[in-house]
Amino acid sequence: MNSFSVGQDNMTWVMELLNSINMSPHNIINGFMDYSAYFFWVSVLFLLLFSPVLIILGFIYFSNFLLHIYKRKVNLKEDYLSSSWDNGRRAVAHLWDMYGTVWHGYEVHGMDKIPEGPGLIVFYHGAFPLDYYYFVSRLYLRTGRFCRTVVDYHFSKIPGIKLFYNVEGLTHNGRTECTDILKRGYLLGVLPGGTREALFSDENYDLLWGSRTGFAHVARDAKVPVIPIFTKNLREGYRTLGKIWPFKWLYERTRWPIVPIYGGFPVKFCTYIGDPIPYDPNISAGELAEKTKSAIKDLRDKYQEIPGNIQRALLERFEKHPEK
Repeated sequence: MNSFSVGQDNMTWVMELLNSINMSPHNIINGFMDYSAYFFWVSVLFLLLFSPVLIILGFIYFSNFLLHIYKRKVNLKEDYLSSSWDNGRRAVAHLWDMYGTVWHGYEVHGMDKIPEGPGLIVFYHGAFPLDYYYFVSRLYLRTGRFCRTVVDYHFSKIPGIKLFYNVEGLTHNGRTECTDILKRGYLLGVLPGGTREALFSDENYDLLWGSRTGFAHVARDAKVPVIPIFTKNLREGYRTLGKIWPFKWLYERTRWPIVPIYGGFPVKFCTYIGDPIPYDPNISAGELAEKTKSAIKDLRDKYQEIPGNIQRALLERFEKHPEK
């Protein structure tokens, strides 16, 4: 009995201590439920912020998977740009074209403006350049023309997509290789705004090219036309938190593209192709870069209502614009 009494006294003392610091079993359970709810909403916020990244990465990895299946089925070697890979490229193009059609009602206007032969295709860089992948996929399916692409160095370091990278003709190398690609007769796509424009431009669609003229030097060296292209509602589909100063501060000091991207809204995407800027040996690379920038701004001002509006862009899904 004494032993029981001592144990009972100890338990009573523990309960009194817990009550004194507001830690009764009832409060502990309530606190746990509060933290669970907090964790749930933080998880939802995280998914909203990063689900576009995960979905797009999923499409890239699935494309890579399809190409691996095709490689094993046909027993192909590593001549990735040869015509033997055409059916694999076509399967990947159908995948991205279907994604664009279903999720964004994707349209291209002015396809007939792309001249025969090599040319440098220049895009505005959205938070995600999905419009560019939609465009090159539809171009390939409709005309059979294969467009090589200049990508950011960080993209080339994504693990597990080497086959996709090679078969789709991506490159992150400099002017010499880009010039060589054009001289071999390919179309080449470039987004001069790069990571900075992707992360820190907004619904006003400012072109953040700085003093970049490398693409213009490439076009002059290869003696090819420049084709300016702009996609309407691109920033309404995907947006960034680049205006929040810690993210910009981190990027400016490290060049790490660690800025949350949110959205994935099924807004209408319409890509408009401008008139080609022909090769002119009498203008400098700087002048050509400015002409290209002005041409893209003209397309923006003509087709994009500034500032962009997500609700308006969603309603445009119900409008029909026959492709040309």
